[in-house]
Amino acid sequence: MKRYFLLFALTLAFFLSASASAQAASPVELSFSNVAQFADDAEDVVLCKPGVVGDCLELGPAHYLKKMAAEGIHLPMQPLTYVAPDPGLSYLPYLYGQVVTFNAPMYGSLEDAAHAKNPIRRMEGIFNYISYTYTEVYDEVRVYEVEAGVWMNAYDVHRVGTPYFQGIEFQRSPRNPFGWILQPVETKSSPSYLSLDNNTGQWVNRFEIYQMYDKTTSEGLEWVMVRPGEWIEKRYISMVYPRASPPEGITSARWLDVNLYEQTIVAYEGTRLVFATVISSGIDPFWTRPGLFSIYQKLDTTYMTGSFEADGSDRYYLEDVPWTMYFDEARALHGAYWHTGYGWPRSHGCVNLSPGDSQWLYNWAQVGDQVYVHDPSGITPTDPSLYGSGGA
Repeated sequence: MKRYFLLFALTLAFFLSASASAQAASPVELSFSNVAQFADDAEDVVLCKPGVVGDCLELGPAHYLKKMAAEGIHLPMQPLTYVAPDPGLSYLPYLYGQVVTFNAPMYGSLEDAAHAKNPIRRMEGIFNYISYTYTEVYDEVRVYEVEAGVWMNAYDVHRVGTPYFQGIEFQRSPRNPFGWILQPVETKSSPSYLSLDNNTGQWVNRFEIYQMYDKTTSEGLEWVMVRPGEWIEKRYISMVYPRASPPEGITSARWLDVNLYEQTIVAYEGTRLVFATVISSGIDPFWTRPGLFSIYQKLDTTYMTGSFEADGSDRYYLEDVPWTMYFDEARALHGAYWHTGYGWPRSHGCVNLSPGDSQWLYNWAQVGDQVYVHDPSGITPTDPSLYGSGGA
């Protein structure tokens, strides 16, 4: 009777181990053909309880928990304990507008702007954002004062709102990897697009935060388990992997970790993670350069302009860029009010942040603090000849 009970227990353990191994894309460590042999040769051997090491078999739940712990994932998963930053950090003392007309006219008076006559100059370029101090409706046309005595009308300028997304603060370093969902996606019960019956009917939404329960590679794609038994493809989430120690070369008490592959930035005080959020770094071929840098200048607000084509056809002009910290030539950490695409590369080399996140980091960081920029995937080139001075 004892032998049959052990045979049953080992068979159950085999299926549990096989299931865990299939989800983790690792080989099953116990074949079914060996189960009966174990029953014959090891009648007095029992399965290990989770967390127990000794004269027992590490199969089933014990095997799975040990495997997860080896990857830094400790179950049962504890809630991610964080603090939402002050929403007032997103407030900006400026009003912004996107210039939507090529070579848009600028006028010397409110009346001329409203009647679109007698322009005093034009705004060159194709990507321009201005800040304005005053607006008025004159003869049924809205006009904006973009600098003292200079006006534009609403046919050429569209008002834009300020993004309100913010990252999260920590009182102590989180234990497990976590991340932000980048776009709505339905989860799957297995890490596969080939399966016809693995849609769960459950969705995760942009900027929701999830801890990572498991990760694997399947069908040539990376997958992350965001809830027990629910998988999404890795490209739909920006992950943070808390560090146990700073990378080589870090000497400042406070330092920043910019992960180009994950599109995240993490603030550390020594080994303690204190803040994390998603970013937008440089697009190909205007990558944010990997390396170890130091913040060398801080500006509450500044304008940014540049062009990379010889004829200037790609010129951009951005007024009152908030909370700017330069760290690598013209590459800086700064607020980006002109887009909300955080989590995806889209800059000319700078690290774009939401206004609220840029102010949090600006208030926290000091000149001389180090910025570690890296790409764990190795996709971002490191050849210095491929990099200019950078841009917004």
